[in-house]
This record gives sequence, structure tokens and C-alpha cells, in this order.
Amino acid sequence: MHTENRAVLRLHFTEADLRQITVAPVPNALLETALSVRYLRTHPPGLVRPRPGLRQWQQTIAGSMAPRAGILRGLDPPQGGIFEFFFQPATPDLRAGIDLAVRTPDQELADEIALLPHSTRDSTQLRELAEGTTKGRQILAHDTLRYFGSTLAPLWPQMQATAVADRALRAETLLRGGVDAMLATLVPGWRWEPPTWHIPSPCALTEVHLNGRGLMLLPSYFIQSPMYAPGEPLTLMYPLHSGEPSISAADMLGPLLGRTRAAVLEALRHPATTTEAADRVGISLPSASQHTTILRNAGLITTTRTGIAVLHTLTPLGTALLRS
Repeated sequence: MHTENRAVLRLHFTEADLRQITVAPVPNALLETALSVRYLRTHPPGLVRPRPGLRQWQQTIAGSMAPRAGILRGLDPPQGGIFEFFFQPATPDLRAGIDLAVRTPDQELADEIALLPHSTRDSTQLRELAEGTTKGRQILAHDTLRYFGSTLAPLWPQMQATAVADRALRAETLLRGGVDAMLATLVPGWRWEPPTWHIPSPCALTEVHLNGRGLMLLPSYFIQSPMYAPGEPLTLMYPLHSGEPSISAADMLGPLLGRTRAAVLEALRHPATTTEAADRVGISLPSASQHTTILRNAGLITTTRTGIAVLHTLTPLGTALLRS
């Protein structure tokens, strides 16, 4: 079981590891499904400054979390973290992740569920899963798909857009300051003292030597503290950047530009292609193309062709308008 804790994890890099740092493009659907259940159980809707979209999402779900989550509600270890069978970092697709989870060996399932309080693991469904029965595995797959479709899917576009913006921020930091700058600024409180990364997170193993395995950085919308999974490369989950303004450009500039066009302008805080801008805002590609043309004609963005795609970037005027 992987845990979220509060001491210091020290990751030791070699030169080979520094050349093998990658950032996953999107959150992992199965991991975020499990973590969102935890979030709903432990964070009240009135949490101060939640991530974009979370307050409305929680209000929509209020009172119906238990029937939505099914067996997932019980699969939340009180010690923190998530169960191993949810941790499939190399498989971002939900169905593929579920296929791997339901093939977990019987003994591993039994060992994981034994960590739950007796009152929880004594339910019929969890006993079936602990025994590795076909029925128990089918319940896990069915409830996970149902929960994602009914509960997490409405938030998923926002989660993906936040991850895209986070990835663009990391890329820009890497281009401007190199690997040292990216590691030093990834998460507030994480300290980079080459060749060691000091991360607040007390784990059973506090000294981890990568020894040439490399590192995959996996963004998460719901975690507050890191989780990691040994392997080649080692996977480290980190909380997505949360520096979004409390009032969006769509709210401030909507009366002037129209809410959708203002949202497109805000999405271009980090340079993007037309397709990426459409994905961030959740609109069609033709609509995004129309809005970027109008913004370019107004002098708020510039457009540069890169091969078969175009890259949109804010002009100083566009930046100033957003900051105002």
C-alpha cells in the first residue's frame, strides 16, 4: 500500500537519472478515481480555495456519495494512501487500469483488504473480493466504471485542462532554467539540493536511490502529499499546480469579450496549439480556431506555425489584460 505521510523522503539522482525525467501528460484515471473517493470522504464542500470546479462538483454529489461509490467507499485504508491494485501508473486509460486491477493475485487482494477495519472488510462484497472470487472482481470493475461515469466524468475535462496547464508550466520552467529549476519549483516545500530531492513525506523507506532507473512524474488532481511506486522508472505522484486565480478571466472579461473567448484567452496563459486550446476550454476545434483568429486580430495573441500545427502565445497586451 502506498501512503501519504509527513516526514522527509530523499530521492538520490545520478547523472543518468537526471537525463531520464519525464512528466506524464494526463492524470491516471484509475488512481484519480480512488483518490477522489478519499477526497469526498475527508474534505467538506466548504474547503477554502479548492481546485477549479471542485466546490460545484461536491455540491452536485452531496448526499449521494455512498450509492455512487459502491465497493470503492470501503476500499479506502484508514492508514492513508491507496491499495496496490489501484496503483497502475503506466496505464492511464481507465478500462485498461481496471483490467489490470481485477487480475490482481488472490493473496495480494487478501493482504490488502486485511488492512481495513474488521467492520468494513466484513461486508459481503469485500469478503468476495478478498477471496478473489469472480463475483468480487466483477463488482470491483462494475462499481469503478459506474462511479467514474456518474461522478468523476463531469469533472474530468477540468482535471485534464489543469494537467495540460501544469505540464506547460513544467516545460516552460525546464526551457528557461533546466532540470534544476523544474525540480526546485515543482511543489512548494520540496527542496532540491543536487543530487538529492528532499520531499516532505514520511515513508517506510526514506532514502531512495534511483541508480539509473529514471523518474516518471505523474500529476494528480486530488493528492496533497506525494505517493511513489518503485519500478523502472520510479513513478512519483505530485499535486498539480494550484496557482489558478480565484476569479477566472471568463468571469472578469466575459462582459467584454464573451465568456468563451475570455476562457480561450485565459487558456493561452501557457502557449498552446489550437487543438490544445480547444481541449483546455472544452470547445470544438472550429470554435477554438474562430476565437483565436479574433483574439489575434485584436492584438491579444500571436500565432506561429510549427510544422503542420500553429502555436498561440499571449502578446504583452493580452498578458496585461489578463493581469488587470
